[in-house]
Amino acid sequence: MTLDKVRLGHDGPEVGVQGLGCMGMSFGYGPTDAGEALGTLKRALELGVTLYDTADMYGIGENERFLSPFVTAHRDEITIASKFGIELDPARPEYRGTRNDRAYIRRAIEGSLSRLGVETIDLYYMHRRDPDVPIEETVSSMAELVREGKVRRLGLSEVTGPELRAAYQVHPIAAIQSEWSVFSRDVERTAVPAAAELGVTFVPYSPLGRGFLTGAVTSTQGLAEGDFRHSQPRFTGDNAAKNAELLAPLRRIAEVRGLTPGQVALAWVHQRASVHGLTVVPIPGTRRRSRVEENTAAAAVTLTADELALLEPIAGQVSGERYADMGPTSAGRE
Repeated sequence: MTLDKVRLGHDGPEVGVQGLGCMGMSFGYGPTDAGEALGTLKRALELGVTLYDTADMYGIGENERFLSPFVTAHRDEITIASKFGIELDPARPEYRGTRNDRAYIRRAIEGSLSRLGVETIDLYYMHRRDPDVPIEETVSSMAELVREGKVRRLGLSEVTGPELRAAYQVHPIAAIQSEWSVFSRDVERTAVPAAAELGVTFVPYSPLGRGFLTGAVTSTQGLAEGDFRHSQPRFTGDNAAKNAELLAPLRRIAEVRGLTPGQVALAWVHQRASVHGLTVVPIPGTRRRSRVEENTAAAAVTLTADELALLEPIAGQVSGERYADMGPTSAGRE
């Protein structure tokens, strides 16, 4: 199968209805087989995946460098998205700041363009919101990049509905990216309705709950040293045990339908488009060809009303927050 296409925002490019989160190819999940990761990028494109997602903070630029040969070789076939806003310091591994000021944005875009080896980034996101900088000011600085031809379209990540509306008054926003899955539905309070109202595409990240919803990784046991899930509350202690029990409905549906639990979880995310009346392009991350084949196949699955009803209560029963520190997320400002 080849993925159907949808339009990004009001007047953006057509992209495959499922994208690819590239973070794990060089950051966050332990050692990577670079050859297999590159093969995954190519296989995804063959299957109709055209939206590829990275950020300057993934490996402090290493992820963008890794993607560069693929991006430049397929420049006219793909939509490349990157982000700014999370500041890291190699000299201080424990430091993690949030920057939305104009000077930082100007510096960030030049770094991303250089590492990716492109003249223009198709979709440029504010990765996290700095509450000390008015969002109108941040988007105004981002809009300068569009006028200069360094960025084609703007995106925001982890913002509330009111923040999205305020930003849109300054410049059109093509996409909003936030966590959205069977386990995480806080965005449905304000962000999803605002995106539907404004015609902004919603790009759910971690639609598989960082692997938890596949049933393959339901605790930190066996994870590589340096895997960031060691610090994720939902993967640790009693939280992990309780959350693993919540997978029973996904497994039951998967068994009856001849699917995997991960495909059921992704099908649920895809169906949010019809439930909420907006364009939805999830970006499950993987670095394996077999997994991208499994994930893209889920885009063709339609769950029944009875199946959706089985999954409906799960999010309200999840133990543990999405992150150990929820402050930088939109949930902290709802």
